[in-house]
Amino acid sequence: MFQLPFDAYAEVTVAAAWETVQMVAAAGLLTLLLGLPIAILLIATGPGGVLEAPRLNRVVGAVINAFRSTPFIILLVALIPITRFLVGTSIGLWAAVVPITVSATPFFARVAEVGLREIDHGLIEAAEAMGARRWQIIWHVLLPEGLPAIIGGFTVTLVSVTGMSAMAGVVGGGGLGDLAIRYGYQRFDTTVMITVIAILIALVSIIQVSGDRLARRLNHRK
Repeated sequence: MFQLPFDAYAEVTVAAAWETVQMVAAAGLLTLLLGLPIAILLIATGPGGVLEAPRLNRVVGAVINAFRSTPFIILLVALIPITRFLVGTSIGLWAAVVPITVSATPFFARVAEVGLREIDHGLIEAAEAMGARRWQIIWHVLLPEGLPAIIGGFTVTLVSVTGMSAMAGVVGGGGLGDLAIRYGYQRFDTTVMITVIAILIALVSIIQVSGDRLARRLNHRK
């Protein structure tokens, strides 16, 4: 069994943990910015929506389902040419952000869509009766009322993104996954493997607890 000296062990572990945090933060932010408009589009163009358009709704839904049906590890490899075009390389921290974002965005869009569907339709009808425009209904009714559900869905998505960031280590994506593969698996260093698992559990716990608290605080219906 090969084991790192303590100083080197601490240095590579901290560096890998920081890379994972950056990866999750960047991919999470991009997922939020891309996924939320898609969720709103699905709600607005769906049956009874303020911009009802069945064909567009079906096309967007089919594209989302196609990406959600593709396992992340396959998407990771299939997107290598696009990743290389966007960031100039297919390995490393920022290269991993591209496939993680592409995989997480459809997932978050569907989760957020489900949350937005739970909004009382009477609120939308009341806004329409008062003469509110479509964008005003989206901005002043859908988003504020659906915010707790959106936060809850985004929390679940961030947990998934953390798992994807570890999986990206299989193809040199950097972070804790890469550390676990190179030292924990290939060099049979059990200490590194256990440390990586403990850090990932801590990271997921922090995300889940923070998201739950924020969602409860924003939920004015309780």
